[in-house]
Amino acid sequence: MTESTVNATISPDGHLAILSRAEVNKLLDTSQGGLYQLLHNCSLAVLNCGNSSDDGKELLERYSDFSIKVIQEERGIQIAVKGAPANAFVDGKMIKGIKEHLFSVLRDIIYLNDEINDNPKFDLEQSDGITNAVFHILRNANIISQQIEPKLVVCWGGHSISREEYTYTKDVGYQIGLRDMNICTGCGPGAMKGPMKGATIGHSKQRISNGHYIGITEPGIIAAESPNPIVNDLVIMPDIEKRLEAFVRVGHGIIVFPGGAGTAEEILYLLGILLHPDNSEIPFPLIFTGPKFAENYFKQINQFIGDTLGFEAQQRYKIIIDDTARVAREMKAGIKQVQEFRKSINDAYYFNWSLKISSEFQQPFIPTHKNMAALKLQKKQAPHQLAANLRRVFSGIVAGNVKDEGIRTIEQHGLFEITGDIDIMEPVDHLLTSFVKQQRMKLPSNSAYIPCYKIVK
Repeated sequence: MTESTVNATISPDGHLAILSRAEVNKLLDTSQGGLYQLLHNCSLAVLNCGNSSDDGKELLERYSDFSIKVIQEERGIQIAVKGAPANAFVDGKMIKGIKEHLFSVLRDIIYLNDEINDNPKFDLEQSDGITNAVFHILRNANIISQQIEPKLVVCWGGHSISREEYTYTKDVGYQIGLRDMNICTGCGPGAMKGPMKGATIGHSKQRISNGHYIGITEPGIIAAESPNPIVNDLVIMPDIEKRLEAFVRVGHGIIVFPGGAGTAEEILYLLGILLHPDNSEIPFPLIFTGPKFAENYFKQINQFIGDTLGFEAQQRYKIIIDDTARVAREMKAGIKQVQEFRKSINDAYYFNWSLKISSEFQQPFIPTHKNMAALKLQKKQAPHQLAANLRRVFSGIVAGNVKDEGIRTIEQHGLFEITGDIDIMEPVDHLLTSFVKQQRMKLPSNSAYIPCYKIVK
């Protein structure tokens, strides 16, 4: 079936109206560093808003005629798109929220290329340099400012969830909005869209006109999780590790809804950080929640964490089932503790500088077959280090499931092989098998899920 497409020329509204000739040339030159391809892929994902597919490779193939060009004129710049998904337009005019996201993509790609990459100011081989880069990217996107109050709730969860679970995420978002808290998610559909949608209603009822709905993504996942238009501040981070660090640096608490491999990756990332001895006294409210339907899901998650990371890890979160108001009240109380703690140590409200994030959680993990097979999955290591390696397992599976490059790698070289101690591999295998049975690995379709991995015990 031929997809309905639109050709259009768009001008920015107030920001990023001017680029240098050198910047424009870099964006148009397909032979230099892949900058055009990065702009092309991220822009197509933004324009694909509302589509149910979570297959990055399939998206690029479906809109193979799509192209984007930055046009420099006397009074500024314009963006010309050809073969763009028609659902990004209403009566031939691009939806305003999508238009804003398109220029956010352009802003972040230019900033990363000009200011972060190959800049001696940011030593991306060192932990402090990476954190500094994350801060500057967020500041350039106007996400952080000195006036920010501690009330930003990060929501994690799957883009492939049931209708009942989606409605629950909206109800939680509504309770958060009623209590004058803001929302930050991965910006896609499902558990990323629901809390924002609910919060807009809660804010409206409280006559809060400046509600903040932040979406943080990265080039590898954006095609599978196209930003929803409720997001009023979109940020493109360079990779998944910097994306995850951005969440925990700007968020004041985190709520986790049901999800699949990506949600497991996020949980392991945060628990690994909280289990580091340097972070033992730092308050960070973390709540796992869902409707009654999802109770067994969280029992499985809790069991997996206990079997792999131990009892201490289980003490770093609360599980609340089918009680949206309690979730919001607990988060509000937890954020109050965060505020008091940061005030006592003179740490900023807008960026969690005091949180120790070690390099194993910051250095980009490339999920090749060699790297996946070499992961250290043994109990004889500190829990936070085991969490780092388990996080990489699920990161690789996400890549093999939905990311364009990961899908192509599996097609060329076969399944990832994941090897480790049997008392680690059995809980991993059990959890992944449950995700498959519950259709949490990819959006439900007519075809059965085809694994991109093989567990070797």
